[in-house]
Amino acid sequence: MKYKFYFLYVILFLSNTLFAQDWKVYPSTPAGSILTFPKDEGRHASEPIEWWYISGNLKGSTSGKTYSFMLTYFHYPASTFDGFRILNITDDATGLFYEDTKPVNYTSLSQDQLNIEAKVFAGGNESWVTKKDGENKLIPFEYTINAASTTAGFSLDCKSLKRPLIIGEDGYIEQGSSSYSYYYSQTSIEVSGTLVMNGIGEQVKGMAWIDRQYGDFNPLTGEKYEWFHLQLTNGMDINLWNIFTQHNTIPKDKNYRILTSYVDENTQYQTSDFNLERLAYNWMPDSAMCYSSQWRLTSAINKMDLIITTKNKNTEIKWPFRFYEGATTISGTVNGSTVTGFGFAELLHSYEHPKVSVNTSGGTWNFISPISWKITNPDDARSLVYDIEYSINNKASFLPIAQALTDTFYKWNNAALSNNDEVWFKITARSADSQLRGSALSSASVRVVVPGATDQEIKLFPNPAGNELWIKSGIQINNPVYRIVDEKGRVIRSFKSNSLPSKINVNYLPAGIYFLKIKFGEESLLLKFIKL
Repeated sequence: MKYKFYFLYVILFLSNTLFAQDWKVYPSTPAGSILTFPKDEGRHASEPIEWWYISGNLKGSTSGKTYSFMLTYFHYPASTFDGFRILNITDDATGLFYEDTKPVNYTSLSQDQLNIEAKVFAGGNESWVTKKDGENKLIPFEYTINAASTTAGFSLDCKSLKRPLIIGEDGYIEQGSSSYSYYYSQTSIEVSGTLVMNGIGEQVKGMAWIDRQYGDFNPLTGEKYEWFHLQLTNGMDINLWNIFTQHNTIPKDKNYRILTSYVDENTQYQTSDFNLERLAYNWMPDSAMCYSSQWRLTSAINKMDLIITTKNKNTEIKWPFRFYEGATTISGTVNGSTVTGFGFAELLHSYEHPKVSVNTSGGTWNFISPISWKITNPDDARSLVYDIEYSINNKASFLPIAQALTDTFYKWNNAALSNNDEVWFKITARSADSQLRGSALSSASVRVVVPGATDQEIKLFPNPAGNELWIKSGIQINNPVYRIVDEKGRVIRSFKSNSLPSKINVNYLPAGIYFLKIKFGEESLLLKFIKL
């Protein structure tokens, strides 16, 4: 009996293994896809732009150091060149960034398989080709890559461990307002080989990700975006896009919000039902560009809640256009279980400091109308909070009203102001990490009108006051209660009287701004005075 059980176990194991590897053959067409391999790994001569991209993480076998890398070959003819290639390698421990972008001419660019041989301008020969077996047959989804600059390079063997992730479910998507792309990813690439940094070579191993796009979606000329790949410890892999319009909006549309996930060998899905919140920002050393550096990704599908953080600050590429390309770390939960992971971010969208405009209607303010403002350079991806301050000494100094507001209006009900005060409002808009920041004053001061008070009712003089503060009243007040309050709302003195006195001793007060609060019956008045 036990032999029958063992035999059944072997049959199930082999069938599962064979099923798990049913994609690892040439030629093959994934179910429901318009893509065929190896043909669609090669060049598509009818498409205006095409690129082959790989990025990942490496670890030195002797030093134990970790590195992140990216290599991309573009076919995009210009001048006398067929395109260009971008190579970057980062030492994760030091943040040292080796970047080399050069025009290339392709001595081989096959249309029936992945076979790239490139002559780099002012450099050497490079290649990215599909491996072959002893019978000179292609080994499905396995490659060798050789690329180098004068300071850094690598020679890698690459082996895909998972079936391709088909973007758009069939391999074709609309991107942005009017562009299209044929698209697939290879999400789990085992790599090994040699890394050379400043002439010193070391054996390395790691994991990588391959992205393949061809069509008319053009990162050089098209709409800006933030793109990510995520490789999680629960086996999930995610290809993620936020695409921006020219007005810095991210429409709630499948062309602008694209999340495609490999869940397991049997499950892939695409959705626009997710949210990507920016938590931090990072200015480049010349302050010309600012990219986001931390994100929170949430989605109801698979109860996803992930924090994505860039590993290195300044891995920016400046030619043929400026963008950030660098490794990320990932932590959070999926379906309630803790996960970690790593990935890459490609960021073409740069952020500006917010520009604030304060709304002031008319020349008076009566405690009833809210203080309001707006951002004149809006950006859907720039998360802001707001601080409000006010001045009653002609902008010489400001006092806080409220902080870290999320609305663009605020009703100030407990203002310690007096009738006829001239008030300036100041609004500061800032990101949570204050890397993005902008302030503005109201265009003019407003005169405070205290409800129920008139110029003829009560006046304080002289104001500023010396040792005594005189009170002149045009109304009868019985059994008032007095409080002298400082700028911060602290009660300095409190006393009662049968009627309104003609003067109050203020000799004991230090110099500063104060308020005399008079309460009688159900009413109260608040009068400001300055002590010399």
